[in-house]
Amino acid sequence: MATITLARTGAKMPLVGFGLWKVTRSTTADTVYKAVQAGYRLFDGAGDYGNEKEAGEGLARAIKDGLVKREDVWVTSKLWNTFHAKEHVETIARKQLADWQLEYFDLFLIHFPIAIKYVDPAERYPPEWFVDGKSKVELQNTPYQETYQALEALVDKGLAKNIGVSNVNGQLLVDVLRYAKYKPQVLQVELHPYLSQPALVDLAKANDIAVTAYSSFGPATWIELDMHHTVPSLLEHDVIKSAASKHNKTPAQVLLRWSSQRGIAVIPKSNNETRLKENLNHTDFNLDEQSLKELNSLNSNIRFNDPGSIDVRLSIFA
Repeated sequence: MATITLARTGAKMPLVGFGLWKVTRSTTADTVYKAVQAGYRLFDGAGDYGNEKEAGEGLARAIKDGLVKREDVWVTSKLWNTFHAKEHVETIARKQLADWQLEYFDLFLIHFPIAIKYVDPAERYPPEWFVDGKSKVELQNTPYQETYQALEALVDKGLAKNIGVSNVNGQLLVDVLRYAKYKPQVLQVELHPYLSQPALVDLAKANDIAVTAYSSFGPATWIELDMHHTVPSLLEHDVIKSAASKHNKTPAQVLLRWSSQRGIAVIPKSNNETRLKENLNHTDFNLDEQSLKELNSLNSNIRFNDPGSIDVRLSIFA
């Protein structure tokens, strides 16, 4: 299995993982178990996804049945916005570990550079964006530095092997590097041919920070949330279909390889067993220069995951 070696720890993170966002809670345990059977060894979760307990049940069953050992699996999770204050970080990380039935995360990320008012997990979990559970966003004055340093404390306590950041721009990434005791090992961002972010990727790589792409299929992930901007589907785009035909691969495999060929990790999901395997086994070919050039030409800086659409005060990409 292809991996990316992280600079600080030397840990080998799988290049292809299984993303747990929008996996239905009732099917998550079986989905994770089947993904392990199919050969997946990285699972990308988050407290906000609301299915970590079930994901943990599926993984625990796979370990109990002898499909894998704990050390063979890489589990990534993320800190939600309501837990940015230093006094909340360790407590919620321990809760998330308990949900996963794990003693440590291989990677723990700050989900967004946004701090919003604390919601007690006993009251509502996951709390999502709204303090009242309906429509009210209430910001909290917690500096990003405080949150990041609280993640570093998780490393010191053995609760996270590696830490990183997600959904940040170059300016914030450079700022983190100024004060970090443990440099971010991974930057996870939205990345697809409509939003290629070459300068941000180059900045991360220049600082030995691995990059993970999410939403590799572009608008396909966002249609059901009505956040797809009505742009043409990448899976149906003539450029993608042409490259797929040329290389005798599926459009999904072409989109994943566009990232992984450059050493960028990908975390697709699928409930279809055939596509599950196709997504995992997409690294046995390389896109030619002409295909890469054509895919790169699709960049139009279209971002689907923009918190500013929820509340203008959350416009972190402005």
